[in-house]
Amino acid sequence: MRDEFLIFARYNQEANKAIFSILDKLSNGEREEERGSYYGSLSGLVRHIAGGTAFFLGMFKAPLQKNADAQKAIAAVEGLVISKEKLNDEQWKDLYKVLETGDKAFIALISSLSEADFKAPVPINWYGGNPAEVPLSFMLQNLVAHGTHHRGQISQILDSLKIDNDYSGINAAFLAK
Repeated sequence: MRDEFLIFARYNQEANKAIFSILDKLSNGEREEERGSYYGSLSGLVRHIAGGTAFFLGMFKAPLQKNADAQKAIAAVEGLVISKEKLNDEQWKDLYKVLETGDKAFIALISSLSEADFKAPVPINWYGGNPAEVPLSFMLQNLVAHGTHHRGQISQILDSLKIDNDYSGINAAFLAK
């Protein structure tokens, strides 16, 4: 299972780099403009992707408490500051570093896991206590889906702006890592 999740984590990393590269060519005003998404702007969506990665990884701290390498990966995202406000150009560049830190931590976390770790119960409170916990593998799938979902929103906005954004394509270069 680890090999499959490594593919997903590396794909997320490459897709995040590519989408950030596209958005970096826009002006700060274009990135911060209200676009009608739940997170408002293109920048808001990227901030949410970065924040979601840190949030999900933080959920895994207790279930993986006996895995020192997993704890080290999770610690990399603890304390990351992700502004909820509009960003200036310098803050935009800092956001890339946060996104990159989260992607590297996700890859390091997956690399640290044993097959048994994927079954570790992760407590959740999203369904009124039913279930109260789910396997780590389920939450890892949700982390991958989260980024893909929000990059899809970014892609739709870029499509409406007539900005080429084939950031996902069928790029398999990351598989060789």
